[in-house]
Amino acid sequence: MTTQYWLVKQEPEKYSWSDFKRDRTTDWDGVRNYQARNNLKAMQRGDQVLFYASVTGKEVQGVATVQKTAYPDPTIDDDRWVAVKLKAGQALPSPVTLAQIKADPKLANIALVKQSRLSVVPLTKPEFDHILKLGER
Repeated sequence: MTTQYWLVKQEPEKYSWSDFKRDRTTDWDGVRNYQARNNLKAMQRGDQVLFYASVTGKEVQGVATVQKTAYPDPTIDDDRWVAVKLKAGQALPSPVTLAQIKADPKLANIALVKQSRLSVVPLTKPEFDHILKLGER
């Protein structure tokens, strides 16, 4: 199976990168947008995920891996909604800001920019790799 690439957004006040690193794994739950839910359903074990701090910070802070594919969201009694389990990986040496992403022509078409309210978005491998490269600075 081919690895897929994703970006998930979270408000640091609700669940920060440091919380995620401390916990090592987390249920990525509470998603209530159908398109974002469909993206969760498309995730496969081993897929690579960028953790983006939204609202405050507005930056990609680290990398995670899908550990468990879609299962019923434990935060709601409604089988339309799903969660995935993510495992925290490495923090980026230097967070990549939304301003950097928007200013980079190689990232002009990513869903983070085009569909800014969507909390779970797909990335291509070149987009994913380019964001990692920007985070090495």
